Amino acid sequence: MGAGHAHRLYRHGHSAVHALPPHCKLAAVLCFVVVVVSTPREAMWAFGLYAVLLASVAAAAHLPPLFVLRRMLIEVPFVAFAVLMPFVAQGERVDVLGLSLSANGLWGAWNVLAKGTLGVAASVILASTTELRELLLGLQRLKLPPLLVQIASFMIRYGDVIADEMRRMKIARESRGFQAKGVRHWGVLGKTAGALFIRSYERGERVHLAMISRGYAGSMPVIDEVTASRKQWSYALTLPLTALMICLLGWTV
Repeated sequence: MGAGHAHRLYRHGHSAVHALPPHCKLAAVLCFVVVVVSTPREAMWAFGLYAVLLASVAAAAHLPPLFVLRRMLIEVPFVAFAVLMPFVAQGERVDVLGLSLSANGLWGAWNVLAKGTLGVAASVILASTTELRELLLGLQRLKLPPLLVQIASFMIRYGDVIADEMRRMKIARESRGFQAKGVRHWGVLGKTAGALFIRSYERGERVHLAMISRGYAGSMPVIDEVTASRKQWSYALTLPLTALMICLLGWTV
């Protein structure tokens, strides 16, 4: 199974984190996120310790802080949503810097920001230390339904192809003097989207027929069988197990 070239989030390295089998890293990140989400929002100190744990993993993987922070900008829409919560939520009001804010909204905003940021950071570290092809092999190793793995594989493989098709169509429009400047041009853009869909559908049909002619029977062949030793599992699960102890302490304090 392959997924083409390395993705933009991946940062080549030879650290112990890079060397871990992909299914170990996927399981570790999933368990870590579950623990973070299960932590009571009042245990603010626990989220600080989670951040220290992730920073330690990033340091072990030799990921520069700015590299990780730039790729965490994807959560900006969630930050905007969290900022609005204290203003629109109902319940008891409190005064903060002269503003009347909802106490429940403040707790909700903190909950979204803390847990969302930690989840995004963990995902960025995973993507930065694991190639797409390895991620797909890891998902397959974890017994994810084969159909979902294949859909993800084709989506990754042909995403750049579709994007390049869109770019060529855009150049073709502009070479003929078209500039989308208002609502009156939405019809042209709608026709472009329709043409792109038809081209993508026809390409999918051709690819499917080509695969069948080469022996495809509903599952992709696995060239590299990924295995993990007990030592590698222990190393990978250090993060979620440490987080679990912090979470349990947060519920008891």
